[in-house]
Amino acid sequence: MTLPPSGDLHSEYLRADLFLASGQPAEAARILEPVVAAEPDNEAVLELLARSYFGAAQLGRAEQVLGMLVELAPANGWARRALARTLERQSRHDEAAVHHRLADALGAG
Repeated sequence: MTLPPSGDLHSEYLRADLFLASGQPAEAARILEPVVAAEPDNEAVLELLARSYFGAAQLGRAEQVLGMLVELAPANGWARRALARTLERQSRHDEAAVHHRLADALGAG
């Protein structure tokens, strides 16, 4: 995996966002993987990568990234709700219920 020059990380993030918006989530994820490697604590990048994996039905990877995001920001209601939906799509409803309740408590829509 080749990391883009640090000045290009934001450009790569924006490019990945465009790919996701145009219905190409797998390509967006491919672009974002080295960005996450360079910026593992960047919540915005993790969120976009999780959305990309979810959109590409790569649920195990989406779960892993959402778990990282929840660990970084436990009060992130969006991440809790997204993790719950990812678990539901894997028929793990009991685990999902916990994250739905937390998302509700955090006021996530």
